Amino acid sequence: MKLPSNFYKPLAIGAPQPVRELPVRPERMIHFFPPHIEKLRARAPDIAKQVDVFLGNLEDAIPADAKEAARAGFIEVAKAVDFGETGLWTRVNALNSPWFLDDMDQIVAAVGNKLDVVMIPKVEGVWDIYFVDQLLALLEAKYQITKPILIHAILETAQGVKNVGEIAAASPRMHGMSLGPADLAASRGMKTTRVGGGHPFYGVLADPVEGRDERAFLQQDLWHYTIARMVDACLSSGLRAFYGPFGDIKDEAGCEAQFRNAFLMGCAGAWSLAPNQIGIAKRVFSPNVGEVLFAKRILEAMPDGSGVAMIDGKMQDDATWKQAKVIVDLARLVAKRDPDLPKAYEF
Repeated sequence: MKLPSNFYKPLAIGAPQPVRELPVRPERMIHFFPPHIEKLRARAPDIAKQVDVFLGNLEDAIPADAKEAARAGFIEVAKAVDFGETGLWTRVNALNSPWFLDDMDQIVAAVGNKLDVVMIPKVEGVWDIYFVDQLLALLEAKYQITKPILIHAILETAQGVKNVGEIAAASPRMHGMSLGPADLAASRGMKTTRVGGGHPFYGVLADPVEGRDERAFLQQDLWHYTIARMVDACLSSGLRAFYGPFGDIKDEAGCEAQFRNAFLMGCAGAWSLAPNQIGIAKRVFSPNVGEVLFAKRILEAMPDGSGVAMIDGKMQDDATWKQAKVIVDLARLVAKRDPDLPKAYEF
């Protein structure tokens, strides 16, 4: 591991100074965009205005014969569009693929000063982060990039989940992590073909009741353990955790339920794979109005976070003050992006 005295030193002569704290911005949805499709490139300026993060996808779901077209299409869009407050990301191809080096070199050369984050698939350990960290520093120096490009890791192998804490602390470039349920299911030998979400056979039976033959079956969350581990690893290192894809685009209720579980467990956002998932993520990862208003009352009753207050018959102390501050801080952040929220939150 890097010694503390060297942790924040640039890894290449001429590379920008690493960041010590992540930029403060809402990231409720990471919207995936396939840049090899011309008609979708034409819609990019409008989509970028609707989302918190706009990501050009170069990896899974891009056919092998379209990889170079996707890379060129992403560069074209990144150059042409004014993203304003929207984050600009790309998911490059896997580290062992024939496209990875060209992805990194050509994108940093062309749009490195606009790019915020590179998403790396199938991260298995600190060695993957060390490699990308060094490569980015060399490319930043070569192409005179003025701000560091951050790294976002996808947890989609059993080994990656096993090493999640070390991955989170591997580099000051680390932005956060996303759950990659499809590849992770295959890596673990899980018996499901679903991309995210639950499974109708994964659950528990209610206790038997005398005189009744039927017992209620309660479906459980396949991803609860992994999300909890990812959230702990990320938040303890000052990073952000994200739910990944929900593959059943038509199942909006299922998508919303899965996103909400992730939100309640500490995730900052989720991937949106289609326009209808943008609104779901925006709704779920923006704090509930009633909870924000109640949280504001806690902060008003205990301005410095000390002491005890009774609000609606419920005791509030320094621990609930911290909970309330998390909710109100997030509400202020997302209210800057959505014009309807400041009034609803009474800011």
